[in-house]
Amino acid sequence: MSDTATTGKLRLWQAIAISVGFMAPVLAMSLNGIGVAGMVGASVPLVFVIAFAGVGAVAYGFVRLTSYFNHAGSIYGLVGITVGPRAGFFGGWSLLGTYVFFAACTMASCGVFFEAFLQQLGVTAMPNWLIVALLAAVLVLALNLRESTVTANVLLLIGGIGIAALLALAAVIFGRAAAGSAPNGQTIDVVSTFTPGDVPFGTLMAASVFAFLSWAGFESCSSLGEETENPRRNIPRAIAGAVILGGLLYVLMMFAQTVGFGTDAAGIAAFAGSTSSITDLAAIYVGEWFAVVLAFCALAVALASTIGSTAAAGRLLFALARDGFGPKQLGVLSKHGVPGNAVTCVVVLSFALCAGLGFAGVAAFDAYYWYATIAVLCMLVAYSVASAGVIYFTLKGNNTIPKWEIAIPVLGIGYLLYVYSQQLGTEFPYTLFPWIAGAWCVIGLLVIFLAPSIAQRVGAHLTEELGEPDEAATAAGKES
Repeated sequence: MSDTATTGKLRLWQAIAISVGFMAPVLAMSLNGIGVAGMVGASVPLVFVIAFAGVGAVAYGFVRLTSYFNHAGSIYGLVGITVGPRAGFFGGWSLLGTYVFFAACTMASCGVFFEAFLQQLGVTAMPNWLIVALLAAVLVLALNLRESTVTANVLLLIGGIGIAALLALAAVIFGRAAAGSAPNGQTIDVVSTFTPGDVPFGTLMAASVFAFLSWAGFESCSSLGEETENPRRNIPRAIAGAVILGGLLYVLMMFAQTVGFGTDAAGIAAFAGSTSSITDLAAIYVGEWFAVVLAFCALAVALASTIGSTAAAGRLLFALARDGFGPKQLGVLSKHGVPGNAVTCVVVLSFALCAGLGFAGVAAFDAYYWYATIAVLCMLVAYSVASAGVIYFTLKGNNTIPKWEIAIPVLGIGYLLYVYSQQLGTEFPYTLFPWIAGAWCVIGLLVIFLAPSIAQRVGAHLTEELGEPDEAATAAGKES
């Protein structure tokens, strides 16, 4: 594909917007540090540095593979064409669980932030969060049924405003702490925040699952490779850009939040007890008006993340159905060139998950964390499969990847497996979530072994769409 713009095709910055929109920085910075603070105290920024390194090792595999192959099924296609259709289906099924559970958790977070927004306005009568989630689902579906460029532009606008608001808050916090005018005498404490103190290493790693969640979906733009201009160049750059941009922002903002609340016992308790940390800090350091602004930004970004996750899930489900798994109607494109039926199915399923907890009396905040944890655990499995794919391709494929680089995905797999294992020792109900995520992945294995014809169809379709691995690798080398 040429470097010139193609009508209707996503450009590099739009592909980055898809991944960053899925990651939802404002949402991540509002909620994901809270659980970490409760586990590691002032060492929250250190946990995010650890997660940044782990995500970087995992992202390497996506960057390498997408420079050779691009497919609407993301991991499903990348692993299927390199390792084989069985592994590809398993990776794709695991990733589908990630996207669906993540869409459910971000729908629930719309309820969290809508309530926070009303609270900042002084409203006391709160609607049931399921009503907010339903409205979010309807709006998300309407946007996702349009052209992918429309979705990307919406995500770019929302994400850009949200990031600007976060940076403004960080600047105020650091400025007041440095000037000695922080509300409770907070100071810029680098030692307590970037060292473990007396926190065990295992606890730091277990807490990193919440930090890892902040990067969830960094690879989501790869599912739009077939809709992106020059995908073998732009998709790898978009993935790397999203991971690096997110990592720098997350570490900075977690440092700012920890400083903002304070690194003493009272500050850590306030951080861990918050329900929306950035809006609380905005009210303390700037004023109620800025808390209203950030609460609205967080709501918009939660909606944007739901758009991104359902868009990626819809394309993955479309790819699976196109290759023979599931109803054929899910493998059909609409007049706008998007998998409308698959996207609709994902949105309905995600809201159904929200409704299941909502009708059981679970609060929106808990629904967010519960489904987010399950999503991350499915993601750890999917990312491990992708890392195995790049190892296999490096050793066996016709490519120019230096063999020593397999050390990077090996480290990534080790990190992913360790984080997964640490979740087995957490408290109820979190002790259930590894088993729920595991059950989802086991269903994928059962499909592979009980219906081997599906794997055969997958392999045939992937070869037809992407060519033989060595042929695709040679073509990619000529393009680069």
